[in-house]
Amino acid sequence: MEEPHCREPWAIIDTLAAAWPEAIKIRLVQDNLNTHNTSSFYEYLPAEEAFTLAQRFEFYYTPKSASWLNMIEIEFSALSRECLDRRIPTIELLAKEVLALVKERAEKKIKINWQFSIETARTKLNRHYQQVNADNSKYKKT
Repeated sequence: MEEPHCREPWAIIDTLAAAWPEAIKIRLVQDNLNTHNTSSFYEYLPAEEAFTLAQRFEFYYTPKSASWLNMIEIEFSALSRECLDRRIPTIELLAKEVLALVKERAEKKIKINWQFSIETARTKLNRHYQQVNADNSKYKKT
């Protein structure tokens, strides 16, 4: 049996696509939950519509081993506290309220107080940089 929380986040995809109709790609930053990919579109949409949406979205995943780096969790926490702290009866109202909060936070230019210096981040992420550089060197023309 599917867990309810696995399917619900994708209910807002249609709203995101409608909010940015001119966008060629909509980029989402999210955690590595196994349901956070385009195959989930096919679970609640007809195949043709799921395919169309899948072509418009691009996913970026936060590193599993770097939860301290997961600034998006801070935004989700604010969203939960300021918007999702009550039952919202319809997907349409949920989408409207979430987008209103996102807009409000953007207008207020709310920022995250980043606690790491560039030097500290580079030290902590050095092994990741080495792996990315090694992977990229495979594709460089000689």
